[in-house]
Amino acid sequence: MDERSEQYDVIVLGAGPTGENLADRTTAAGLRTVIVESELVGGECSYWACMPSKALLRPVAALAAARAVAGSREAVGDGALDAAAVLARRDSFTSRWRDDGQVEWLNGAGIDLVRGHGRLTGERTVTVTAPDGAERRLTARHAVAVCTGSRAVLPEGVPGLAEARPWTSREATASPKVPGRLVVVGGGVVGVEMATAWRALGAEVVLLVRGAGLLPRMEPFAGELVADGLREAGVDVRTGTSVAALERPAADGPVTVVLADGGRLTADEVLYATGRAPRTDDLGLELVGLEPGSWLEVDDSCAVRGVEGGWLYAAGDVNHRALLTHQGKYQARIAGNAIGVLAKGEPLDTGRWGAHVASADTAGPPQVVFTEPEAASVGLSLAEARRAGLRVKAVDHELGRVAGASLYADDYRGRARVVLDLDRSVLVGATFVGPGVAELLHSATVAVVGEVPVDRLWHAVPSYPTMSEVWLRLLEDCRG
Repeated sequence: MDERSEQYDVIVLGAGPTGENLADRTTAAGLRTVIVESELVGGECSYWACMPSKALLRPVAALAAARAVAGSREAVGDGALDAAAVLARRDSFTSRWRDDGQVEWLNGAGIDLVRGHGRLTGERTVTVTAPDGAERRLTARHAVAVCTGSRAVLPEGVPGLAEARPWTSREATASPKVPGRLVVVGGGVVGVEMATAWRALGAEVVLLVRGAGLLPRMEPFAGELVADGLREAGVDVRTGTSVAALERPAADGPVTVVLADGGRLTADEVLYATGRAPRTDDLGLELVGLEPGSWLEVDDSCAVRGVEGGWLYAAGDVNHRALLTHQGKYQARIAGNAIGVLAKGEPLDTGRWGAHVASADTAGPPQVVFTEPEAASVGLSLAEARRAGLRVKAVDHELGRVAGASLYADDYRGRARVVLDLDRSVLVGATFVGPGVAELLHSATVAVVGEVPVDRLWHAVPSYPTMSEVWLRLLEDCRG
């Protein structure tokens, strides 16, 4: 190691929730840790993803819930959301794109911060280039952890795309004003959530989906019910539709979306929500035998495969196991614990449920889509379970037939499904769609991840009258 380098026990690249959690764990283990960040401490989730998007969506759900019940429906009437108030509340949750509070947390946790772009420049060595061009060389006694997350990607080969300057998820969650007309390209989570939010705030929204339906990674009924909800809200949902070109002659003028069938749409903004790529293209991966711009393959302790010495780790989006903030934080805790134990010369706990084994982030981790209605799932869909070779059956129940749901909203519409492994008599998946179903998901996660036998789970009696009573109905059918 270069004697002129600043030495730490652990270097973490990326100060998003994953990097922060990993650094917190290694610091708690007594390891001197530094975190390197080129943008805002707090990362994508805090400023351009989870927090601002949910701040935009929560008023939509609150107003919908009020309108769904007689009495409160008359109180709110036909009033629209106050867009200025919603955007101001969104800004408060992003701390107005300032990271002072997050930096203060790092200081309080005893974690050093170096601002700038970090690149691997040797074994356990990172060179950080500051915004003013100054360089600092950091070396790690034990580990370097890549927690740089992912970025939105735009499709290649679409004429006029660059000139049209389309929105990605960042612009969609951070826009200071409501666009009059918005075209959303993509029917995944970002596409449907942003269509929901901006339509509720007054935009005319067209949602273009190349495939046959929305939310293709969930049960088909989830996408169908969410599409129904979007249409009822006034979104023009078009499936089987592709974009052939974009035209934006004036920098501050409208954009024309040319469709593959020859149709044309005019909008003030176009949002592309069509996928993500790892932020690994300029990290010096080639110096350790890895491909720049690639997802980093890791073992279950999040150590990167193929790097001699086992000193390089990757947690969060960059390892492509689960592109979700809560799963990145879970991996960070696993990796941080593993680094701390190995630094002491102790063996890893690699049992099935060991403290150093990420076992709950590959087969359908829990996820909520905050549309109206909400969609929530964990584990395998019916189709995924069958492709995995499991002997399964699906058990469905209409949520509106549960007393708690009918109290939650008049004419409640929703659906629940569990996927039962017939050989082991455990649940391997669950999906809920309907207003307020996000709060049903953790019970399903415990059942699926914990592999609780259905005969035992049946004795976990849900409170009456709540939506959780759907568990009683589902489990009775599982046992029948």
